[in-house]
Amino acid sequence: MALGAALLFGASAPFSKLLLRDIGPLGLAGLLYVGAGLGLSACLPLRRDGTGGAPRVLETALKKTDLPLLLAAILCGSILGPSLMMFGLQRLSAVTGSLLLNLEPPLTILIAVLWFREHIGWRQAGAAALIVLGEVIVGYRAGEMRTEWIGVAAIALASTAWAIDTNLNQRLSLRDPMALGAIKGLCGGVLMLLAARIAGEPLPGMRVVAWALLLGVVSYGASVLLFFRALRDLGAARVAAYFATAPLAGALAAAPVLGERLGGAEFAAMAIMGLGLGLLLRETHDHEHMHEEMEHDHAHVHDEHHRHEHGPGTAVAGPHAHPHRHDRLTHAHPHVPDLHHRHPHD
Repeated sequence: MALGAALLFGASAPFSKLLLRDIGPLGLAGLLYVGAGLGLSACLPLRRDGTGGAPRVLETALKKTDLPLLLAAILCGSILGPSLMMFGLQRLSAVTGSLLLNLEPPLTILIAVLWFREHIGWRQAGAAALIVLGEVIVGYRAGEMRTEWIGVAAIALASTAWAIDTNLNQRLSLRDPMALGAIKGLCGGVLMLLAARIAGEPLPGMRVVAWALLLGVVSYGASVLLFFRALRDLGAARVAAYFATAPLAGALAAAPVLGERLGGAEFAAMAIMGLGLGLLLRETHDHEHMHEEMEHDHAHVHDEHHRHEHGPGTAVAGPHAHPHRHDRLTHAHPHVPDLHHRHPHD
């Protein structure tokens, strides 16, 4: 799911650059997110249990206590991130812009470790450093940096906004991912469209609007749904590692879509980033750990971590959601820092 989200999102960069010929950056970002929100909203009533018998809640709805995190995530991920990215893409080639977005994974990992106390090993830290090195290679080119530093700075700020957004979304990942994506897409998209009108961006034609909405449904809507599901199971730092493939997908797509050529710097950056990603994917984490008693509500199946009783008439086969309590448990197995495995390390 994380890799699928990365590929869908990364491939949108060259298509967005094509649309930027006929629409402003704020307007395009707004339409992309409105398309994502509309697509996910249309899918909400289509979900069915499919098992028959007693009704079953498949996902946990958003709660009032989630509002502060949700608003912060909308600001960072649905407004600042895409707006800054579109602003930067106007001033950079699609290849350079796509590869510069690879700043997001190490920033996400850094925030996850220092702010949200996720654990990473030395291999993962070294892999993040390799990704940053790849960014330096592709970003520091004297002929371009003197004229395009504003675009580079905009992409870097977009990566920072999305890094914060990823960590906030990880805290919301126990909620319904489809509803969460729909809310973020519609709220962020409408606000960016208003900002586009205030900024005086010209109104695009209906053909451009239709293509932008379609691109939003496919590359943003489906991507954000997969992204939220992956955050739930892997944690922010690990998902950031997988999502590092997004800029590479965008750079490769730019060649056939826009006719841009990949140079030596791009190939060197891809090789180094690929090595970093390979190290991230090969890391394993296995030790004895203790789960404290806790009570929460999220979609789950009855595995080793979810052994609890249900009331009469409750459908329990397959994924389902309801408030439940975890007893204290000590065991050892390979795990990642999802919301069930936040514990101290020596």
